[in-house]
This record gives sequence, structure tokens and C-alpha cells, in this order.
Amino acid sequence: MAKSFTELRESHPCFGQGKAATGRIHLPVCPGCNIACRFCERSLNDTENRPGVTSKVLKPAETIPLIKKALEISPEIKVAGIAGPGDTLASDNALKTFSLIDRNFPELIKCMSTNGLLLAERAEEIIKVGIDSLTVTVNAVDPEIEAQLNDYIIWHGKKIEGVEGAKILIENQLAGIKKIAEAGITIKVNTVLVPRINGSHIAEIAKTVAEAGAKKYNIIPLIPTAKLASEPAPTCQDIHSARAAAMPYIELFLHCNHCRADAVGVPGRTEFSKALYANFGTTGIKENFSHG
Repeated sequence: MAKSFTELRESHPCFGQGKAATGRIHLPVCPGCNIACRFCERSLNDTENRPGVTSKVLKPAETIPLIKKALEISPEIKVAGIAGPGDTLASDNALKTFSLIDRNFPELIKCMSTNGLLLAERAEEIIKVGIDSLTVTVNAVDPEIEAQLNDYIIWHGKKIEGVEGAKILIENQLAGIKKIAEAGITIKVNTVLVPRINGSHIAEIAKTVAEAGAKKYNIIPLIPTAKLASEPAPTCQDIHSARAAAMPYIELFLHCNHCRADAVGVPGRTEFSKALYANFGTTGIKENFSHG
């Protein structure tokens, strides 16, 4: 049975609002993605501190000795999370990894992030593997707005662009959130704030995802890159206004650290990824590190 929202507050470094000195390990096992966000630029490197970045992409079986080593370095780790660098449901890697974790480290909280395109159809698999908390990135609930943030989706082998693709994405996100929430799994929604595009849409997003069953809402300021490199990053006032718009509908998450896909340690306090990954495992899977 998934851990309750109350339990997560006590032991999850994110849900505990940073109060608990607990750590997490992010396992970068997902190379490919199935949507083309206009602000996303995934990369294999050791320097950037942002989502979508990792030093290497691992195979599911490689994660077990890695977790064992991580727990030796940082016993504070209570959470095993998978947040990329691609989407967790675009391949079977994440769910295979969580099955291995469940058998080898049943005490660890299992936490997963997804763009939600395949969330509705893979919900039963997520529930069965015992995920404790799920993060879904929902940047709009209006297809006209979403189409300005996402060029296309890859949906059952087909590339679907613009508003048509955005509509499919949103429908699957909301249906998936509802299914997962009904199973008792805690859901956090992330929204990348691009003031010119979705800045006035935040209240509608927050209200809609809360009605679908989400418990937490995290507004992430745009890091200008990729096709939105020319967009200005949100100001402090932009972020404050967005949070004020969302607050009446859902509990806010206020201390995101823009963690890498291979982050290890206590957020904001310790970071052991370079020490952990040095000379460990796969040297990097680049050929599949793309949309498809």
C-alpha cells in the first residue's frame, strides 16, 4: 500500500517542506521522451544543475548496486526517485527499476515523475509496482496554451503536432491523475511558469488538477533554454503572483531545487552524485537520448 500524504510529510525531503533531514537518490534510467517541450534541453554532463541533465543513463539492473553504494555514503536517503532524463513512461525502464527496488530495498519510498502522456493507460502498472508519490508536469489545461509550450507528442508511434497533440496530452494527464489519486497515491503537479504564455492561466491549472486529485502544486520558474531561450525568466513578482493565484485551490510546494536526474543526497545540504557515479556503470547512452 502506498504511503499516505501524512507519512510522506515525515520522511520525504520534498513533501516535508525541507524540515526533515532526509535524502533521495534520483536514478537516471529513462533516455527517451515522447513529447517535445519547447523549453526542454536534455543533456549528459557533470556541470548543469537542472532537470533533464545527468552524467550518464543507467540500465535498471545497474541501479541496485548503485543504491547500495549510495546508502553507504548517505544513510539519510529515504527516497528512490526516477525523474528522467527522459519520460519515465516512454519506456519500461522506470517500472522495471521500481520492481527491483521493491524487492531489494522495500523500506525506500518510491517516487516517480512523468509528463503524463501515458499516465492514464499505464496507471495500473504504476499502482501495481507500489509507487508512493507521483509528480506530473502539467503546464496548461487549455490546448491552445499548451501548444505554445509543446511542439508535438509521439502518440502510439505517430507524431501529432500543435493543438491536436496538446489536447491528447491534457486529456491523458487529467485522466491519469484521477486514476492514480483514487488508488491512494499522493500526487504533486509541477507547472513550468512562462509568464507570457501561461502566467495568467495558473489558477485554472491549479483548480483543475486539484479537482482531479492532486495534493501539491509546484510552480517552477522557466530556465530560458532550447526554443524558449529568448523568453525572460520569471521575476520574483511573477512567481509571487502565480503562487497567489494557485493558493486558493491547492497546497503549494515552495522549495524546489531544480534537481538533476541523477541527484543524490539531502536537497540543499549535501550532493554526492559525482562521487557516486565516478567510474560506475554505463558510460552514457546517447543514441536513444531523444524524442521517440
